[in-house]
Amino acid sequence: MTFFKTNPALARALTEHNYLEATPVQSAVLTKDVEARDILVSAQTGSGKTIAYGLAIAATILGEDERMGKAAAPVALIIAPTRELALQVERELTWLYQHAGARIVSCVGGMDSRAERRKLADGAHIVIGTPGRLRDHIERNGLIVSGLAAVVLDEADEMLDLGFREDLEFILEATPASRQTLMFSATMPKGIAALAKRYQRDALRIEVAGGERGHADIEYRAIRVAPNEIEHAVVNLLRFVEAQTAIVFCNTRESVRHLHATLLERGFSAVLLSGELSQHERNQSMQAMRDGRARVCVATDVAARGIDLPNLGLVVHAELPHDAEALQHRSGRTGRAGRKGVSALLVPISRRHRVERLLMDAGVRATWSGPPSADEIRKLDQERLLQDPILTEPHTDEDVEMARLLLAEQTPEQLGAALVRIYRSRLPAVEDVVDPGNGPERRETRGPKSAPVKNPKAPRAGFSGAATWFLLNIGRSKNADPKWLLPMLCRKGNITKQDIGTIRIFENETKIEIAEPVAAQFVVNMRRPGGDNLRIERLNSKSAPASGEAPTKGFKPKSEAKKADRKGRPKP
Repeated sequence: MTFFKTNPALARALTEHNYLEATPVQSAVLTKDVEARDILVSAQTGSGKTIAYGLAIAATILGEDERMGKAAAPVALIIAPTRELALQVERELTWLYQHAGARIVSCVGGMDSRAERRKLADGAHIVIGTPGRLRDHIERNGLIVSGLAAVVLDEADEMLDLGFREDLEFILEATPASRQTLMFSATMPKGIAALAKRYQRDALRIEVAGGERGHADIEYRAIRVAPNEIEHAVVNLLRFVEAQTAIVFCNTRESVRHLHATLLERGFSAVLLSGELSQHERNQSMQAMRDGRARVCVATDVAARGIDLPNLGLVVHAELPHDAEALQHRSGRTGRAGRKGVSALLVPISRRHRVERLLMDAGVRATWSGPPSADEIRKLDQERLLQDPILTEPHTDEDVEMARLLLAEQTPEQLGAALVRIYRSRLPAVEDVVDPGNGPERRETRGPKSAPVKNPKAPRAGFSGAATWFLLNIGRSKNADPKWLLPMLCRKGNITKQDIGTIRIFENETKIEIAEPVAAQFVVNMRRPGGDNLRIERLNSKSAPASGEAPTKGFKPKSEAKKADRKGRPKP
């Protein structure tokens, strides 16, 4: 369906932004039955509902006119659950109403409320905000709601989940009873039905099936992983899919911080979003994703609610969502506005049955497989190199002249090998992972080079030959673990796994044994800036335990300290 019943000013904006066909939810609100009446809409995230209610309120606030009058008290109010969603709505409605001359003001927590009051005092046609901040402005007489003709509740179910019922009721009670009220919600729990019954008048119920649009463009994948290879699987997925932008979900702030640091160490351009960030930091993270300086966002569910990242092609559930609704909200970040996307769940074998129920409850089907292997990614790298702009873009005369000079000094094979090295240097390293299969949890036997350290408190086996001990200012209290320490030390220190001997992790420190031939350059490389705040120092022979010997006094692991207590010796 085209936007043939749209106000001419809005139709012009839609055409300029290549909106030629309406989505199902947009078509539903453009029918004659909907015009100027209350509606209760059930539509999945990513179905185009922001444009839908922007069009639906046009008949109420614009009528037959193509231009808004002078801005004074607002005529429309949009309420959203999070700052990110409110600011996203502001961006969408700004271009949709640009030819109508609408003045739009956002009021969200974390921003300067005095600046918002000044903008409101200057006049606004449409106000968009979060419940708490809007209520604050109303109570302080900064936001005049007596002239409101339309009120929209966007993602109403999330607002109830986040505890905004009291704020919503206060706002709705303060607005004129004659207003047009539009409620949009991904799900329809009893709380939404009760809210609609109390504050809407003869509302038309519109239900857009999730499979009709909301998830039709999302490919679900369930990836079997070994429990201690989840981070490696994340790395390989990001390399394998190579989406323009991707979001990786974790369940806690600590997990977000840890995975973000790991991805930075591997060479990914990544940002994080969690509840502990200030609004300024959140804005910086989002801007880095939008302008292409970052490609991966690691986030918690709450922090990522309502965000809309450009060209988001991949959602990775590094930690499983708690329920089907959370799965839908997470996955709905991709597959938007007709674009294709991938939603990948990393599934330890012990959680397979839970994930199968989760997918069934969400009404989606997933393709099961093991994680992308290093060989598969390297094969893709070969294909991508041949399609890289460095080879496909036209060459200048200067490029050709330089090529002739190089060919006079090097063979074609040498130049080709150099090109491959340059290309690979831009890519994060891939990981060796295993597919645990469909049976009981198991690990395949590997060679000594890539053998995992199953107990993070246990030291790696030492090696013969001269070695130097170093001290890192990180320990168990900061989740020090050989499975990410080893690749970090190899990458940043520019050494191999064979150059690393014993690793002893204590509460606040870690001691590592480095082969003497590479020790000097290792410490120089580790002290170069970038990627982390680790401090490293060389230990003298008195404070460094030899490989295989017990740690020195003051550095005993808890397990050894307890043994000492039982023998009657004093605690370290």
